[in-house]
Amino acid sequence: MNTLFDKIWDSHVVEELPGGMHVLYIDRHYIHEVTSPQAFEYLHKRGAVVFRRRKITAIPDHNVPTVNQHLPVADNESRAQLEALARYCNQYHIPIYPVGSHRNGIVHVVGPEQGLSRPGNTIVCGDSHTSTHGALGCVAFGIGTSEVEMVLASQCILQPKPRVMSLRVEGTLPEGVCSKDLILHVIARLGTNAGTGHFIQFDGSTIRALSIEARMTVCNMSIEMGARGGMITPDRRTVDYLAHRPLLPRGIDIERWLELRDDDNARFDASFTLRAEEIEPMITYGTNPATGIPINGRVPLDADKQMLAYTGFEAGEPIAGKQIDHVFLGSCTNGRIEDIRAFANIVKGKKRHPRVTAWIVPGSKRVARQAVKEGLHRVLADAGFALRQPGCSACLAMNDDKVPPGHYCVSTSNRNFEGRQGPGSRTLLAGPAVAAAAAITGQITDPRTL
Repeated sequence: MNTLFDKIWDSHVVEELPGGMHVLYIDRHYIHEVTSPQAFEYLHKRGAVVFRRRKITAIPDHNVPTVNQHLPVADNESRAQLEALARYCNQYHIPIYPVGSHRNGIVHVVGPEQGLSRPGNTIVCGDSHTSTHGALGCVAFGIGTSEVEMVLASQCILQPKPRVMSLRVEGTLPEGVCSKDLILHVIARLGTNAGTGHFIQFDGSTIRALSIEARMTVCNMSIEMGARGGMITPDRRTVDYLAHRPLLPRGIDIERWLELRDDDNARFDASFTLRAEEIEPMITYGTNPATGIPINGRVPLDADKQMLAYTGFEAGEPIAGKQIDHVFLGSCTNGRIEDIRAFANIVKGKKRHPRVTAWIVPGSKRVARQAVKEGLHRVLADAGFALRQPGCSACLAMNDDKVPPGHYCVSTSNRNFEGRQGPGSRTLLAGPAVAAAAAITGQITDPRTL
């Protein structure tokens, strides 16, 4: 009996090769300015051409500044990468949403909101967090530069078929707990290697109750468990979310997406079940995403000493009350309109702590427009925050939004590795509400107390 993952994967296999490798057809290939220009260069040197340009969408996001996007990019390397992507897209007639255009933003935010990512699709991008699109019932995963070239040339990729894990979360999330808390809890419980070699199918009453944007947060961080990707079975929420997206083809039978599901008694290679009632607002204390603890918890006594030396925490100390310097709301994990709403809901009627530098970065132009339409920009401004322009921003130190050495940043992004947000930066992963509470108080604070 087949899982949904098996059905989608098997229906896209062009050829099975000796040794278990599959030639897999790709429905949608997203490209950006970091991993794609070199792939185009290799393609050009081999005299090859782009096989199916309409299956490719280019969206610059990593090196994009989040202020003054109407001006030339100041950083030479970033500007060169952006110009190279634009040049190759023009050469090969590939659709591109350039910086400043009404469809620009983070690739993993733009794809779903425009209706380019659809249930039953295979999707790849030269970016780890391509797993985000799995929230719509896709088989979506990140690839390397050589594989980007392979897909450009053939619209196919050579891959071994992953095993499939069932990860169920049952019950009702407590008040004040969000999907980011959920996935940080899962990773803390199971570890960063639990998903190695697997695709994760998230299910259970808790998952089914999540909005599509919240599901994207969960699937986005599935790779922080070591998984190849994560996905969620399409349901009525999925269909309603996609029904009126700008780039959804006219006449498409969206009701057929509800037929995409596991067979009865489908067999999984691994299974886990967790309870939603056990989850609290979470924050990390270390340098990998598995170091999440409840906001009112203590740093574990057996925490790695080298890790603590970097982050400046002490084993056994409470994490609440720790002074912070920066807050970042954004990224492909938490840069959607629901995340900005959650942040604004906490800071409304309050004031940003004067010591805190805050970057509030919508994941796309569409998200930014919606925030203005709802008046969220005024709520933020009244509290001392400014809505910036879309981009990957402080998720990673590839643009101007860098955390200084030694500074603490409560970040809604997906990785807290050493130097991820800038050399010597200290990243504390959390959800939008925890980030908002820290921005107001200047310290790690349980948002439920506000």
